[in-house]
Amino acid sequence: MNRELIKELPEIFEEFNDQRKKSFVTAMEMKQKGVPFVGVFCTYLPQEIPMAMGAAVVGLCSTSGETIPEAEKDLPRNLCPLVKSSYGFAKTDKCPYFYFSDLIVGETTCDGKKKMYEMLGEFKPVYVMELPNSQGPDAFELWKKEVIKFKEKLESHFGVTISEEKVREAVHLNNEVRSALKEFYEVMKLNPAPIMGGDMYKVLYGSTFRFEKARIPGDVRALTQKILSEYDDGTEDCPKKKFAGRPRIMITGCPIGGASEKVIKVLEDNGAQVVVYENCSGAKSVDELVDESNPDVYDALARRYLNIGCSCMTPDDNRFKLMGRLIDEYQVDAVVEVILQACHTYNVESFFVKRFVTEEKGVPYLGLETDYSTSDVGQLSTRISAFLEML
Repeated sequence: MNRELIKELPEIFEEFNDQRKKSFVTAMEMKQKGVPFVGVFCTYLPQEIPMAMGAAVVGLCSTSGETIPEAEKDLPRNLCPLVKSSYGFAKTDKCPYFYFSDLIVGETTCDGKKKMYEMLGEFKPVYVMELPNSQGPDAFELWKKEVIKFKEKLESHFGVTISEEKVREAVHLNNEVRSALKEFYEVMKLNPAPIMGGDMYKVLYGSTFRFEKARIPGDVRALTQKILSEYDDGTEDCPKKKFAGRPRIMITGCPIGGASEKVIKVLEDNGAQVVVYENCSGAKSVDELVDESNPDVYDALARRYLNIGCSCMTPDDNRFKLMGRLIDEYQVDAVVEVILQACHTYNVESFFVKRFVTEEKGVPYLGLETDYSTSDVGQLSTRISAFLEML
């Protein structure tokens, strides 16, 4: 029997939740064995290429306010907390993943990050990919060239040769991971949904810090099977009965995690249930697979990654296509958009999101601007409670 079927669901969820911290030791052991580390910031980064050279790919976006005071000694206070936190952890050397990274790779998604990458270059080697701000044919050609240049940068920086065969192997593995995670969060299409959104997020976010990627599909599918097997077991406490009647919420907007998970907790403490995440740690990052039938693997990678919908794109049609489909498929009762302070692209695009959600989809919308502090939890609770009462 799969080991994940023996454990109770709360234990499994907490294991995923603790994965980021638990992997610090694993990362150190891998470094001692000579495994190269590539630190990344965004879902646009084609991870399959560093994977093909045997590198460990680690996410460096920080979601804690712990190092922001130190970051503000160099950065403006009215800057996105994600940018300040990420820089602060690098500057103070409090992020083991940044410490272990042999190369930092960024993309030109926003102005704050672009300038922050220049400053990170004083601590570590940094390479920045030129991400287009649109998704048409010309933008695709530019991005494909950037993907190939990224491969060549890795080869020159690490003194390796990255074969097409290894890239295709990495593509297949990552497609398996995406498929398993998509199957997992699609259990939330059940009405009532079988688990709480906070637990779903622990799995989605925690999976990104598991270095043994080949094990992720099996473990996640075993968890999915266990969730479904316990959904309606005939008892009064089964999820089908326990979660009945909760408003079904979709979260969209800026990347969430760490301190910004307070929004999930406040929603669910007030009686709602988050059934789907459209943002970076949710459907956006795994919804589309790389086309393995494409004879040009770099063409396939470029198309898949450039198709991601994000407010850094103008126009951002792909975000609205995904959002509309998720609202229908997950029978969403309301949409909550989480916007980090000073994230200008998401803040401006919230105008279009609200109009799309309320007028085209006929679903209530709530926009929340926040940061990584806990000072606004009371205010968030008041606003969310009043919003849910109206549903």
